[in-house]
Amino acid sequence: MSRRPLAAVTGAALAMIALSACTSTAPQGGGEGGPIQVRASDTTCDVSASEAPAGNVAFSIQNTGTKVTEFYVYGTGDRIVGEVENIGPGLSRQLLVEVPQGGQYTTACKPGMVGDGIRAPFNVTGSVPGSTSQDAVLAAAVAGYQRYTNSQIEAGIAKTQEFVDAVKRGDVPAAQALFPVSRTYWERIEPVAESFGDIDPRVDGREDDERDPGVAFTGYHRLEKDLWVTGLQPDSAAIGDTLMADMRELQTRAATVQLTPVQLANGAKELLDEVATGKITGEEDRYSHTDLWDFRANVDGSQAAVAALRPALDQRDPALGPVLDARFADVDRLLEQYRAGDGYVLYTQLTEQDKQRMTQAVDALGEPVSQVAAVVSGQ
Repeated sequence: MSRRPLAAVTGAALAMIALSACTSTAPQGGGEGGPIQVRASDTTCDVSASEAPAGNVAFSIQNTGTKVTEFYVYGTGDRIVGEVENIGPGLSRQLLVEVPQGGQYTTACKPGMVGDGIRAPFNVTGSVPGSTSQDAVLAAAVAGYQRYTNSQIEAGIAKTQEFVDAVKRGDVPAAQALFPVSRTYWERIEPVAESFGDIDPRVDGREDDERDPGVAFTGYHRLEKDLWVTGLQPDSAAIGDTLMADMRELQTRAATVQLTPVQLANGAKELLDEVATGKITGEEDRYSHTDLWDFRANVDGSQAAVAALRPALDQRDPALGPVLDARFADVDRLLEQYRAGDGYVLYTQLTEQDKQRMTQAVDALGEPVSQVAAVVSGQ
């Protein structure tokens, strides 16, 4: 879950956040043949163009405010077409989205990373064939990743049902053991889950997230607090049932979502940003301290997206794949040092040196992953 106030981030993590996900020099409505410029302050979201032709649309977002911000492009029903998160004050990030179908979209900046954001209409004109309709390799990549996503959701539903059943029968030790395992499947496909903006806050929201009046704190983290802090509550069973209903709704929606290769590439980078801003800081699982399970799952999900795109990467930039392999392997070796049985040590057992090593490994991996979107889109 990324739409929340950001805890303090180390300098090394901020350096990784500053890495651009992709660049584009193709004319996309910016007026000068470059990306559409976005200046995001604490109170404004100045987008230099409100219209672009269908195809790959590039944005360059600069945070001129004092709060960490995010930038989103929404389609119908607030489906997230593209997003850039955790843009610190003074930093810039790039976003490339593939929008083959014309129509009305929405741009939004989210100062403080909360609420609905500062929104404006964005019109896409005309239509073009999507990249997957023109490239069989990219079509196979998207189809393969969609199968992966659907299988992860199916497995996640089964394991989350075990977790909820333990909560409902009051078996706290069993529920505590199942909590990080059940979340693994969600964390692997979090960019897809987050594309449905209403499901993500219900399933993965934090207690201190901004919510509309009357909207309750639900999902994994509410049950986490019940299990580790307050003890099971009279409504814990009902919270578990709601979590299961939301997971099944995710399964239904994800089965029909149309992904693009650029979304896969951006998602691979988003997962590493999740590691840098939530897992390494201990913010993600603040009650159970099971953050390294999520760390592992986010890296697995990033690697799955990159692996789906690998045939296209090898065609377009043969040198990039081996670098990605080496950096993923470095992170794998590091995480293995923190194994404890079938899981990992608690976050509270990490030293500052441990956290620094993790930040450096994710930083090194984030750099080549940030190049994937531009390579697969031909920018």
